[in-house]
Amino acid sequence: MAPHTEHHFTAGEVVRDIIIGMSDGLTVPFALAAGLSGANAASSLVVTAGLAEVAAGAIAMGLGGYLAAKSDADHYSREKKREEDEILTVPDTEADEVGEILSRFGLRPHEYNPVVEALRGRPEDWLEFMMRKRMLPRKVMMRTLCMWWRAIKTSQNPHRHTNSLEKIKKPF
Repeated sequence: MAPHTEHHFTAGEVVRDIIIGMSDGLTVPFALAAGLSGANAASSLVVTAGLAEVAAGAIAMGLGGYLAAKSDADHYSREKKREEDEILTVPDTEADEVGEILSRFGLRPHEYNPVVEALRGRPEDWLEFMMRKRMLPRKVMMRTLCMWWRAIKTSQNPHRHTNSLEKIKKPF
């Protein structure tokens, strides 16, 4: 069977930042230019002030973006360390949490227990699963859950290739 590959747009955050930056970055220079024009300032002063504000705004937006990204990375690192510690020190509690997560998607214990046990046997994957649960939006988490479910069901019976996802209630 040929591998299935999908190509998805992955620069959503960059596009969002550009749109926010442009809308914010263009509003202030236009307001400044309008104010200076209304004050009957010389054209060269209006243009110079507008360009200076665009430069200052670009620097401020860049710094803000950098600080936001750094903050997100720091938060992610702290959460990952905490999850890793919990998997090592209270694995039963963390396994119960995986079961709770999967039950929210409509799976019953006899359906999600194989997934929980598979994750317990693969601590790195378990950590990744917990991080995705903590850090990703619900729709992305649902896709991750579906991927795990397919992998577990296929590994249990490799000759049976059916869509076992029909049992999962879509939460969105």
